[in-house]
Amino acid sequence: MIFERETRIRAPIKEVFAFFSDPKNLARITPPAMKFKIVNAPERPLREGDRIDYQIRIMGVPLRWKTLITEWDEGRAFADYQEKGPYRHWLHRHTFTEAGSEVVMHDRVDYELPFGVVGRLFGGAFVRRQIQSIFDYREGAIGSFLARK
Repeated sequence: MIFERETRIRAPIKEVFAFFSDPKNLARITPPAMKFKIVNAPERPLREGDRIDYQIRIMGVPLRWKTLITEWDEGRAFADYQEKGPYRHWLHRHTFTEAGSEVVMHDRVDYELPFGVVGRLFGGAFVRRQIQSIFDYREGAIGSFLARK
């Protein structure tokens, strides 16, 4: 399954990429209901090979999630891969492109639910709506932290 989102951010690309390079900012752009908490992460900007271990809540159920930064192209793109978490597979690629006074951030999430066909049949639409909702929140939050008037 694939989820894609394009977000326009009115800020310089260097500032936008620096924001996403700081693991602490993940909590700032995650819906409060998810109770996002970093358990372990670098105390510096991210780079390839880094791991982030955090806890979230989905429908009140606490889950541990561990990601590995598998790609890093400074100022342009990075990818995080779920090593441990609720999905059978999760790879999230972020790309950043300058477009005049804005940055176009493109997110592509390749994911697979657990339990194969049964998981897709019974949870596919629900999970898709949940991901959409998370990215809707994220888009507004990013704008409040980075957007220039």
